[in-house]
Amino acid sequence: MPDDPVYPGEAAVGAEAAKQSAVDAEAKKDAADTIAGKRKQYVKAGVAVGIGSAAIVAALLYANRGKRGGDKGTG
Repeated sequence: MPDDPVYPGEAAVGAEAAKQSAVDAEAKKDAADTIAGKRKQYVKAGVAVGIGSAAIVAALLYANRGKRGGDKGTG
């Protein structure tokens, strides 16, 4: 990590160290929440793309059903 102290004299001590640790823990929690939120968005987008693709295929099959093999309705 680039924020780690290089020399022991630069290290946080006592209450300052505890405060920094709490800030780091909160930042990690926020990052995890952000990743989980993005994952949910990607899943929703994937489902939407899949449903949209199926709808397009169904529309094309419906539109072309009378054009293949001549008249199927008259017998």
